[in-house]
Amino acid sequence: MDAVDRKILAELQGDGRMTVTDLADRVQLSISRCQRRLRELERTGVIRGYRAVVDAAAVGFGFEALVFVTLRLEDQDTLAAFDTAVAGIPNVVEAQRLFGSPDYLLRVATADLAAYQRLYEDKLAKLPSVQRLNSTMVMKQVVSARPLPAVP
Repeated sequence: MDAVDRKILAELQGDGRMTVTDLADRVQLSISRCQRRLRELERTGVIRGYRAVVDAAAVGFGFEALVFVTLRLEDQDTLAAFDTAVAGIPNVVEAQRLFGSPDYLLRVATADLAAYQRLYEDKLAKLPSVQRLNSTMVMKQVVSARPLPAVP
């Protein structure tokens, strides 16, 4: 990964829909060289995909909670079962396994508090090996879907 690859990534994080012609112009490469670099970044998994950033509230998901999960057991089978189960809940829009305590952080989007309560009781509390759930309601999104910095 060199400076040109980093410029390509920075440009695409700002506008993932730009054409290869525009991208090549912005990073000062020929179209064919830019295309080769882009395909290599995709092939190696540096670029994992392209998607639209959707305003959750505009499509009916105006309530967000962060849920801290502590498990009773942490053996490989339990962790795998938890990972699979949480991945099957569409309202869990992000899930991270953490070092230390708690064990997981889930970001959950629902229509409102009542919908969150139903999800909590019907799905989250029934996840495998859950010992404790601690929810924090999001008051305001301050930074969202920020691109990665240019230099690690």
